[in-house]
Amino acid sequence: MAEEFKRIMEAEGNRVNVHHIKEAKPKDLPQADMYVFGSPTRMGKPTGAMVRFVKKVNLPPGTRYAIFGTFGSAVPDKKTGVMPSEEEMEKWRRTIPMLDERLKAKGMTKVAEVKAFVKPDTLKGPLEEGWQGIVGAFAADILGR
Repeated sequence: MAEEFKRIMEAEGNRVNVHHIKEAKPKDLPQADMYVFGSPTRMGKPTGAMVRFVKKVNLPPGTRYAIFGTFGSAVPDKKTGVMPSEEEMEKWRRTIPMLDERLKAKGMTKVAEVKAFVKPDTLKGPLEEGWQGIVGAFAADILGR
């Protein structure tokens, strides 16, 4: 998702740098007009590494950010065959709210968020069809602000 976001934004004349959290230092991030944080979801939450990274982020209040998260698609209950409701699924989609809470506590300002879904048979990808359009809408939302 990050690379597709970069491609779209650069096609609109913006400069985008993509860094994996293993490469970046949260207390020493380069100056930027906006930061985009993303994480896959594991057991309903962002990865532990991403939570630790965001806790250590040291950016001034008012810094703009956006968030994306990837989630497993809904699947029927193995015993009953019943699909969970959207409300039930949101209990397992805490990645964006958890990251958002930590960033807002630092005084940062959210610009946009987006969810994309992975095929339920693997939970590690690939993303479901149409994900590029979701990333495109995310970029358009950011560019429109």
